[in-house]
Amino acid sequence: MTPSPRTRPGRSGQGQHPGSLRRPFAWRAVSAVLAVDAALFLATLTQYGYHRDELYFRILSMHPAWGYVDQSPLTPMVVRAGIWALGDNLWAVRVPAMLFALGAVALTALLAAELGGGSRAQLLAAAGISSTFVFIAGHILLTASPDMPAWLGFILFASRALLRNRPRWWLAAGIVAGLASYNKWLIALLLIGFLAGLLLSGPRRALAGRWLWAGVLAAVVVGAPNFIYQLTAGWPEVTMAGALANDKGGGDKAYFVPFQLILLGFTVAPIWVAGFTALFRRREWRPVRAFAWAYPAVCLIVLATGGQPYYTFGLLAFAYAAGSVVAVQWARDRAVRRAGLWAAVGVAAAMAVVVALPVIPAASLPPVIATVNQTARDSVGWPAYVAEVARVYGALTPAERAHTVLLAQNYGEAGALDRFGPGLGLPAVFSGHNQLHAYGPPPAAATTAISVGFDDLSADFSSCTVEARLDNGEGVQNEEQGRAVMVCRGLRAPWAALWPGMQHYG
Repeated sequence: MTPSPRTRPGRSGQGQHPGSLRRPFAWRAVSAVLAVDAALFLATLTQYGYHRDELYFRILSMHPAWGYVDQSPLTPMVVRAGIWALGDNLWAVRVPAMLFALGAVALTALLAAELGGGSRAQLLAAAGISSTFVFIAGHILLTASPDMPAWLGFILFASRALLRNRPRWWLAAGIVAGLASYNKWLIALLLIGFLAGLLLSGPRRALAGRWLWAGVLAAVVVGAPNFIYQLTAGWPEVTMAGALANDKGGGDKAYFVPFQLILLGFTVAPIWVAGFTALFRRREWRPVRAFAWAYPAVCLIVLATGGQPYYTFGLLAFAYAAGSVVAVQWARDRAVRRAGLWAAVGVAAAMAVVVALPVIPAASLPPVIATVNQTARDSVGWPAYVAEVARVYGALTPAERAHTVLLAQNYGEAGALDRFGPGLGLPAVFSGHNQLHAYGPPPAAATTAISVGFDDLSADFSSCTVEARLDNGEGVQNEEQGRAVMVCRGLRAPWAALWPGMQHYG
């Protein structure tokens, strides 16, 4: 795809800088995309079930704090608000995820408008960004869900400051950056990449502007409580990030480049490639060229630190918004080009629906989709697993049940037992995984434990017998399928002495 002639600066209007490229926001076109996306999310909202992370956030939401050992507080508090508003059900986690995704779609269209794209370019931006990643993070509440609008919000406000020569927008960008820190400190990755881009391509004069530094101050003030928690707690998120990097090894690096191509859909990859090319070549986009340089900078940091390949999403979305402007201009006078352009977007959208949303029954889930979209297989079988634990618990004598607790190896198991266990008469669950370790140890009177997911607890109990194996009944091979349910008796030491050794991160 070759860049078309350079976009002419838009006419100045009321409240618009004379050199601004900005075009009016295409409310009708973008709203149509948002309505279709919302309908897809709502139609599939209760298919499959909770994801393991959603079950974990649910437990954390019951323990409000400025931070946790593995994350900042925003996502768990979103779940807490969802439960308050909608009840303790899937809607409480899925509706917020949907709203974050719809916000990301709207912000991408706004970026296209900021770069001079008219209604067709904005429609293309909104339709194309409704992609596999956006659908995954819009169907399931992940920490990546609020990151999408946070990154795009910062990019939009910074772009307005630079393209419109309206430096007061830096204040809004700083507030967004400060708020984003309450979800993950990943926003620092974007800020570092953007700073590198400013130093490489300019406009360096922005670094001397008082409004940019007012934005920095706003980010510091807004994010200060979260920063203070991390500082006083010994930066637990840094410890957690190291543990995750060790767990994954070099696996993520091997598929980093292919993942970039499929993040938005490989059929629309030429559009964001054209966007990056135009950001480097077009004179009128030079003020925001720093974001084009930020992409390789962020890629290098992610590869060096073992981060997740999707960390680049916000910058890819910006490049895709720019590419939408280029693509519409490229296809303007050629019907064949227009047909091919929209066919590429249509294929990407269809693939996103099939791969990212639970439109296929779990029992028929193709292995290739389960491999590409791990969240799908991790959303299957939790009630069945808990029912299996309940059968083991029910086989104990009444006297032994009175002194029994549940011991889960990971937060997914613990979250499922906490959510579905009380309805089946199960006792309290404890786990040493991540933040859950802080909510133990079990009471001293508990002499028997039903363990879920452990391979060997002989160092802690004198006897453990396997009584069942977890089976989701759908044939989906997820992390829990086939794991042992054991009855463990004869504590070798009091819980208070054993508990420190049960702490683990991952």
